[in-house]
Amino acid sequence: MALKDTIAFGMSLPHRSADPIPAAVIRRVAVRAEALGFADLWVTENTLDEAHCLDSLTVLTYAAAVTTTIRLGVSVLVLPTHHPVHVAHRSATLDHLSGGRAILGVGLGKAEHYAPFQVTADRRVRRLVESVALIKALWAGAHATYHGEIFRVDDVTLGTRPAQQPHPPIWMGGAHPDAIRRAAALGDGWMGGGGSSVASFARAVPLLHEALQEGGRDPATFPISKRVFLSVHDDPAVARDEVEHWFNTVYRDPSCIESAGVFGTPAQVREQLAELVAMGANHLLLNPVSRYHEQTEALAEVVGLP
Repeated sequence: MALKDTIAFGMSLPHRSADPIPAAVIRRVAVRAEALGFADLWVTENTLDEAHCLDSLTVLTYAAAVTTTIRLGVSVLVLPTHHPVHVAHRSATLDHLSGGRAILGVGLGKAEHYAPFQVTADRRVRRLVESVALIKALWAGAHATYHGEIFRVDDVTLGTRPAQQPHPPIWMGGAHPDAIRRAAALGDGWMGGGGSSVASFARAVPLLHEALQEGGRDPATFPISKRVFLSVHDDPAVARDEVEHWFNTVYRDPSCIESAGVFGTPAQVREQLAELVAMGANHLLLNPVSRYHEQTEALAEVVGLP
């Protein structure tokens, strides 16, 4: 049985690299991923970065303009560093322009990255929880009122409403047990980070299942995903070198090469992805680290698309 017969697969848009990424490359991957049958296109949020990176919702809007059916997600937007009213409006605009294809992934990010945005990290969990609640309130009706400890609005109307009702899916990230419980309580899906280890994912899935069941939600219908930084090549040494280069120069964490990276021949990559499926993934986000269009084709073959 092909892997695509067991779970859904997303494809990462080229958006973060050691070198600038031409718009034509982004367009080619978006169009081809849709034609091959990938479920969704994804980006991360990286704003202040020594690597070349593109604004998440802007590049998704570009992808929306050149595709028609594939879904469009960011995982994750570091929500406490943004004002939730702006996030609600920008993501509703993406959903409106794409005809209801947006997925908003949110998380806490790293506390040390908050200072340049003049946001303190000491109440970041409260900011995240209230931001999600306020965004949902703004999306829900023509007039929104929300009173939290940090955010407060009275009878306001968002300029653009999303096409999806009751709202676009909100996925959440984070491997800490508290983050997993928040995802089960507040989210519409959960995605493990690309730099988080396979072992971490294996520990997270049972905790997520337990939290979902305690909240009366069905784990079988709740998206459980992981971003996978990977390379496939007939020469496994080439594939490993590409993943090593990515984690050294862009991700800047070489410790992730063996613990989180996926690389090797098509058969080896298929086996590694199957291991994640066996751990409980019902969605995987494939994130090639180079040769983007070529890898889109190769990975489609690995998982059995189209």
